[in-house]
Amino acid sequence: MRLLTQTLAALLVSATAVAAHAWPDQPITLVVPYTPGTGIDLVARQLSGRLPALLGQPVIVDNVAGASGNIGSEKVARAKPDGYTLMVQVNTLVMNRSLYKSLSYDPVADFTPVSLTSWGTLLLVTNPNVQKAGTVAQMVSAAKTNPGKLTYATPGVGTPHHLSMALFMQGTGTEMLHVPYKGTAGAVTDLLGGRIDYMFLPVHVALQHIQVGKLKAIATGSSKRLPQLPDVPTLAEAGVTADNVDMWYGVLAPKGTPPEVVARLNKEIAAVLKQPEVAKSFESQGMVPASSTPAEFGALIKKDADRWAGVVKRGSITAD
Repeated sequence: MRLLTQTLAALLVSATAVAAHAWPDQPITLVVPYTPGTGIDLVARQLSGRLPALLGQPVIVDNVAGASGNIGSEKVARAKPDGYTLMVQVNTLVMNRSLYKSLSYDPVADFTPVSLTSWGTLLLVTNPNVQKAGTVAQMVSAAKTNPGKLTYATPGVGTPHHLSMALFMQGTGTEMLHVPYKGTAGAVTDLLGGRIDYMFLPVHVALQHIQVGKLKAIATGSSKRLPQLPDVPTLAEAGVTADNVDMWYGVLAPKGTPPEVVARLNKEIAAVLKQPEVAKSFESQGMVPASSTPAEFGALIKKDADRWAGVVKRGSITAD
């Protein structure tokens, strides 16, 4: 009996090793929980275009948009943890953990971190014709003098743009009027028209308007100044003590995905991110390539989840 048990155990270990060694032997689906054309979609397209040469299998992008990324995220959380269903996400994932009380999955516990892929920067911008405040110091002073009078736009409640401004206000002790839109386009239109005072915008969206003088950047949300805008101070340099509002992008797998598969994916993703063409593509969208170990990415996710949970709680923000 003991011999039989030992034999079965050995066979099981052998089968597992063979299965891990054989991966991948079929196409891989890379779920993007947002619409095509977004920054996160760009990351996925770069990976899907280059990983097949390293993995020997097609990598198919599947845009599953809706509910601030929750529909696509839930699909991946419930997928078989075999390495054939992956997800590219942005830090909205962990923001949703605090914003939505009725989620049927845990944005932190139900995924296996694979690798960080890049960082994206938000710029604090204003319309140049807005006379209230053209610098961070003037903005803070005006907001304190007239609480709730200055306005800021976002693509919606609970978006990184919204929570970044909430963090800004909490860090500066100010109060401004939130004007949420159904997407970025309408918000930018009203900002350009001078009907809105301020907004946090991704670099690739804001830069085109800044370069022609239609928007003014008054601070960068990164910890360092941007090469494209060397004269624009960081939030810290402008006197805002709150942490930077950089957005991370990364790849995750369902919880329980074999470590051997995660390690292989991590290795090949890092190789893709080192390719000059990828860096150039990312930089055109205001992103910086950045890889990590699965453990490092996991630690970042947990830290960010706690950070934004505090912002949501202090601001009494809910998206339900």
